[in-house]
Order: sequence, then structure tokens, then C-alpha cells
Amino acid sequence: MYRRLNAVKDTYITNKIVRNSFRATDANVGEAATLDLFKLYDENSISGEDDPVELTRILIKFDLNPLRALTGSMLDYSSDSFRCDLKLYDVFGGQTLPAGFKVIVFPLSQSFDEGVGRDVYKFQDIDAANFITASTTSGTANVWFVSGANRQGLLGSNEIDIIGSGNLNDGNGVAFLYGEQTFTEGTENLSVDVTTIISGTLASQIPDCGFRISFSGTQETDTVTRFVKRFASRHNSNTRKRPRLEVRYNDAIQDHHESFFFNLSGSVFLNNFERGRASNIVSGSSLSEITGSDCMRFKLVTGSYEKVVSASQHSYGSSLYLSGVYSASFAINSFGSSSLGVLVNNTLEDHVRDSGSVTFRTNWESADATVGYHTGSLTIKALNSTAFQNSSTRFILNIHNLKDAYRQGHKIRLRCVAFDDDEVVKAVKTPLYRTSQILIKSFYRIRDTYSDEVVVPFDETYNATLMSTDSDGMYFDIFTDDLEVGRVYTIDVKVKDGGVTQIFKNVGGNFRIEP
Repeated sequence: MYRRLNAVKDTYITNKIVRNSFRATDANVGEAATLDLFKLYDENSISGEDDPVELTRILIKFDLNPLRALTGSMLDYSSDSFRCDLKLYDVFGGQTLPAGFKVIVFPLSQSFDEGVGRDVYKFQDIDAANFITASTTSGTANVWFVSGANRQGLLGSNEIDIIGSGNLNDGNGVAFLYGEQTFTEGTENLSVDVTTIISGTLASQIPDCGFRISFSGTQETDTVTRFVKRFASRHNSNTRKRPRLEVRYNDAIQDHHESFFFNLSGSVFLNNFERGRASNIVSGSSLSEITGSDCMRFKLVTGSYEKVVSASQHSYGSSLYLSGVYSASFAINSFGSSSLGVLVNNTLEDHVRDSGSVTFRTNWESADATVGYHTGSLTIKALNSTAFQNSSTRFILNIHNLKDAYRQGHKIRLRCVAFDDDEVVKAVKTPLYRTSQILIKSFYRIRDTYSDEVVVPFDETYNATLMSTDSDGMYFDIFTDDLEVGRVYTIDVKVKDGGVTQIFKNVGGNFRIEP
């Protein structure tokens, strides 16, 4: 799963000196096209201050409800494969850029209003949020505890603006809760790991108030002027540069019913539905749901050979169990020994060597073996060993259910099939159904068709774009809310097979997003 969440409010607050006469601490720029980060040292004068410092701090908030909607079904935010990055995009307008500076990102402890101000020259628009006020409630100002949203404290403390550290009960004790990035040239985009902050927010440990972004540490108080680093705001006309929260998470389910091999661990899955809805299997006089780890067993039988392995309700991470989905992971050793039993007067090793595969009867049954839930079959093949070949399989790939257009607000499941282009298919009069190859190392990406910009990249670090597999091929889900209305996209596929990596472009055609 690769998601791109848009900001729902952003602004920057400033104590800029205007006309050498007053500070614009009540100014608001909530609808400005840019998020400006600057620090001025002794650049302007104001009565009563020697060597005055002027600065800005950025405030930004994302809607996390799309992630909350997934936490009960497919998203385990405590998993090592969960990653969130805060992205802001540089806007260069020919201005002088600072270089060699560091930016720090804190979680906010109190919420803010975006406001409707736009004046970024004279700072004459008055609204909240500003340098003094975070928000207003029924005409009453909710002020920052220290001007500029600058009261830092421990998670759970009262009367703080930003959270510097805290204990998230993850076994690590009190830990820093901010992220940092160094800008060497000054032209870089901002990309800061905020996984811990988002995980804590989804767990209701950290207030869901957004982020404060500023220069780090003494860079706000030293004797250096840094003017001006500009990022695009959510109101910027260039929609591609608007702020994003990029979420990566491995939610792939890979069933090996069609690609199970001897001497290699694999997984098989069982689905259960009630009136079209995924539901847990019930059993016993009280119709108790079959849930959790080791809640049933999976048995394979052929001839006099039998193997029983433990099966569980399938889970993401360590504790998020999927309703109506069960799995068993195991390996079968094909090499003969007395412990493996006998298969039609031959050892299992003999049969695998002679035929190349063995078909087993399978049974999903209760942990005490008294109740059967599902019977089927599983063909396990010998691993493919050949004389040395330095050429890759020529695949034909297609996403066969891709439509021309999709509306926003939908989760779309796309199915990818792969065929060997060199496969000889016998001509027959009856309709021919070709079985897709199962490619367990298949990744997708999404590109803008006309600009060629990669919107969702191939992700092999967190496997966020790894395709799931089942008996019909490969599949993956996209969320149309993450893509921009009016743009046309195409899908590319990366396949790793036989030690070779192949990239297939424009698989299945183009599609656009409609409102």
C-alpha cells in the first residue's frame, strides 16, 4: 500500500518587522501560495530593540482518517514495514536562497486555524493562526503558550505548543519525537521521516494537531540571516508541488497455491465469506469464531504420506488479524527418509524426481482434528534446475480490468496477469483459458502519462508496491483519492524472476481520475 495524503490546512506565522515601526505578529497568510521559512538578523530596525531577529515557522496538518479507516482491517502502524514521510516541495522564484541550514519538525500540541490571509508583502491581513494566536473559538482567541508556537515540553504535559519527547510505551522509554533534515544547497525538497509521530497519533498517544516546521536550534537565534526558503503550500496552483504525507506499508498477501515448490517455504490461504462479506469461520454448538494464532490445522495427504502443519488467522504485523482469512506456512522436504513415509511403493524423493510434482489432498480442520472446514488439493513441484541459461523469460503482462476512468473516493483492485511469450499453445476449437504465471516479486508504479512524472514509485525498501498473488495471478489496490483529478496516469510493472529484473511500461493502457 502506497498512499499520498494531502494537507488539509497550512500556513506560516511570523514576527516580521514592517516599515521599521511594528512587528506583524497578528498577520495571517493562510491562503498564500507558498510556505516561507526565513530568519533575518539585524536587517530592519525597531524602537527598543538592538540587533532584532525576525523569523517564520510553518504549520501544517494532514487528515489521518484515511489511515484510521484501515487500522482495523489491513494497517498495522506498529509494523516495521510502516513508514511515513512529510514532503514539502521547493519553489524557486529567483530569490536568494540560504544554504547549509537545518530544519526541524515537531508535532504540535494544540490545534491551529489556517486563516484566510494572503498578504505576504506588507502582512496586513489579520486572522488566526498568527505569531500570537493559534486559533479562535466563538470569537475567543486561543493563544500560543509562548509566542511563535514555541513552548516545548514532554508528551502529556499541559500548556505546551510543541512536543519534543515522550514515552509511547513501545519499550524504548522516553524518546525524541521530532525529525530533522539538513539542506546543503538550499534547493532541496523537504522529506522528513515522521513515522513515530504518525504511529503515536494513530494510537491516540500524540494529539492530532499537525506539525510545526522551523529552523533548528540556535539557527533561529544566531547572528546569520537566512532568506528565504520557499515551499509550495496546499493553495499553490501547481498541484504537483503541494504538501504530502507519503505512507508506505507492506500489505501484500502472497498465496502459493499455484507456485509451491518442494524444499522451499511457502504459504497457502483460505478465505471464508458470509453473504459476500469476509467473516471468520464459526464452529461448535455455540458457533464460536475461529480466531488467532494456531487456531486450526492444515493437513496434506497423498498415498500413505501425511503432513500436518499449524494454521492461523492471517495477520498483518503481530496483532492485526484479518477477518475471514487464514493461512499456513510450511516447507516439505522431498528427500527420502523413514520419517517421510511411503508413496505408492516409492519414497517421496523418487516420485518427485520421476514426475516433477506431487498432488496432495488438503484439509483445513479444527485444531483438535474433529471438524473439517474445507477440502481441496495442492500440487507441489520440484524446483526448476536447468543447464546454464543467460536469457530471461519473455513475459507478456497485462492489467486486464483497468478502466479508462475512475472517480475519486474509491479503492480499486487491479489484476495483473503474466504469460510466457515463448509458450507453445496448442490450437483448439473450444475457448482457451491461459493460466497466468505467478510472479512473487512483482512491483507496480504509477506515472503521469504526459509529463512522465513518477507519482507512486517502485518501492522495494518497505515493499509498499509489492503485488499480492493468488491462483489467478497478481493484484494490487490503488486509492483514487491519492491521485489528482483531471490527470491521466499509466502503470508500469517491475518483475524480478530468474535473477533478472525486467520493467514493463504502460501495462494495461491509460486511465484518468474524474471528480
